[in-house]
Amino acid sequence: MQQQLVEKFQELFGNGGDIRFYFSPGRVNLIGEHTDYNGGHVFPCALTIGTYGVARKREDRKIRLYSENFSKMGVIETSLDDLVYRDSAGWTNYPKGIVWTFQKKGYPVETGFDMLMYGNIPNGSGLSSSASVELLMGIILKDLFGYEELSMINLALIGQYGENNFNGMNCGIMDQFAIAMGKKEHAIFLDTQNLQYEYAPIHMNGYKIVIAASNKKRRLTDSKYNERRAECEEALKDIQGVKNVQALGELTEEEFEQVKDAIKNPVCQKRAKHAVYENQRTIKAVKALKNNDLETFGKLMNESHVSLRDDYEVTGKELDTLVEAAWKQGGVIGSRMTGAGFGGCTVSIVKEDAVDVFIKNVGEIYKKEIGYGADFYVVEIGDGTRRIA
Repeated sequence: MQQQLVEKFQELFGNGGDIRFYFSPGRVNLIGEHTDYNGGHVFPCALTIGTYGVARKREDRKIRLYSENFSKMGVIETSLDDLVYRDSAGWTNYPKGIVWTFQKKGYPVETGFDMLMYGNIPNGSGLSSSASVELLMGIILKDLFGYEELSMINLALIGQYGENNFNGMNCGIMDQFAIAMGKKEHAIFLDTQNLQYEYAPIHMNGYKIVIAASNKKRRLTDSKYNERRAECEEALKDIQGVKNVQALGELTEEEFEQVKDAIKNPVCQKRAKHAVYENQRTIKAVKALKNNDLETFGKLMNESHVSLRDDYEVTGKELDTLVEAAWKQGGVIGSRMTGAGFGGCTVSIVKEDAVDVFIKNVGEIYKKEIGYGADFYVVEIGDGTRRIA
């Protein structure tokens, strides 16, 4: 892979100079969905699939970008003097947003660069290809321009800032944090309110993590994501009229039940219920995992999906079909949608010797119900964003 991509880089941009090679993973969230912007807990892990990058500094102010995934677009040229979001710029808005954020945060990028990227994360799958690209760009800029003082958490925050303020996607910190801070065979139990975190070893004991990509394409900024965030903010504001809290994630289920009638809009009340209960489910799920209780972990995954379907209303027919088909299969201890919803992926924990039958059966049910196929990935948990060579 490395040799092929470096050779392609040299074919496009020429030989010579200090050519460097990087990797930034995708992520899957095992439980804790739509809690990260509500001050709650999340439990994601980095994957061994992700985005590879080859980069070299230039002497001028030109930025030349190329993606093997969008090869028909060819090399896209821009400059340090034109860091503006444009719909027509497509995928290049993500790396440009990080360069823009570096400048804005006081880390000048004084010369341009050439960069080639290739990702093996399914595009639009909900495994966070955008945050993977953002962290890839962050590690490249840190490395090329010598900003050693920037920690991986700093880079995660830069990635989130770029997505929020350059690309207009009002995401929480989970995706960028998981991708920056990933650790092989561990998930990250992260309190998004204060960024305190701990690594929790994932002992699968004869089980595998299986991702099912619905292949329903969606663009998050065009979806209901920002609307859901606004509904939670409205609910919080109503609760603050009767209780002193800074975030929905501070509430237990019992506390929420005591104050829920302060939320005037019944839809906002449902959204807030999901945020509170999902946060508590995540705390319980991590405790179960520490006790090697995969069965309870799976049950909580299932409850998470039901809440995302009924209270948060972000699943849709495609994800519900995949999850409901998974629940009927032997050897499955839990299945739920993962990511923002509205398309994207499900994550299931499946007994190792049942994986092939699971993929066959769920795939057939999905194709019959939806009319087109799903793609399945048996994934491993890997390390975070890094320079390789």
